[in-house]
Amino acid sequence: MYPYHNKIKQRIANKELIRYEYVEKYKNISPCLLLHFETEPLIRPIREHRFAEYEELFLTLNK
Repeated sequence: MYPYHNKIKQRIANKELIRYEYVEKYKNISPCLLLHFETEPLIRPIREHRFAEYEELFLTLNK
């Protein structure tokens, strides 16, 4: 199994994240947190049950 969230968190730690946004729907994911990166793959969708985990991570990055 691909360690999806571990890879994303590693990319965030490497400062590849450009921005993030919440959208009503992205493909078949609704609602969705979209993470935009400067390297491929450029967009990574996050499902709602993981929102709090990423919000906490964003707070630690802004300190």
